[in-house]
Amino acid sequence: MRVLLIEDHRPLARALRQGLEEEGFAVDVAYDGEEGDFKARAAEYDAVILDLMLPKIDGLTLLQNWRRDGLGMHVLVLTARGAIDDKVRGLNLGADDYLTKPFELEELLARLRALIRRGHQAKDPVLRVHDLEIDTAARTVKRGGKAVHLTPREYALLEFLAYHRGKVVTRTMVWEHLYDEEDENTSNVVDVYIRYLRNKIDKGFATPLIMTRWGEGYMLRGDE
Repeated sequence: MRVLLIEDHRPLARALRQGLEEEGFAVDVAYDGEEGDFKARAAEYDAVILDLMLPKIDGLTLLQNWRRDGLGMHVLVLTARGAIDDKVRGLNLGADDYLTKPFELEELLARLRALIRRGHQAKDPVLRVHDLEIDTAARTVKRGGKAVHLTPREYALLEFLAYHRGKVVTRTMVWEHLYDEEDENTSNVVDVYIRYLRNKIDKGFATPLIMTRWGEGYMLRGDE
């Protein structure tokens, strides 16, 4: 899933980016409100992590403008400890959640995953497709009760397909959600990872779950 991090404290931004990327997120970073506003409007993000104390344009103003202009991405607000007024204002202006500094990375990850599940109307952290189980909290995968070991990029692709199960996703859609702005790969790498996934998810099973729609894209078999 692709995340925009808007944080002007560069050491914190670097640490958060590294932690998020290690968990399989594609991360773009902006260091002030003006840059953050441009990036938020230029790409489609699954979530935005928004610090409120930003140079050029503050976080609350950004949030208010986004919601006024119809931008619907999930926003997790970062606030200073004890700033109750900022929390309340942020939620009233359209924030989906907030986290108080200092915080643990594990809590940030858990809140991000919950927001992404909410966006796909999935309350249960375990996604089930036929005999495939994807635990989005533990980031583990089983098929037919047996563990399937995936790389972070393979897992991210499978999770994306699972959230859209029964629907065709194009290479462009996959690319925009799984790769950040600094990635130098081309969209053809999506086909490579689909092949990797098929070897791990479908090989040896009678019912293939990862389908190709020629000229359109890929699809994880739905429940029907």
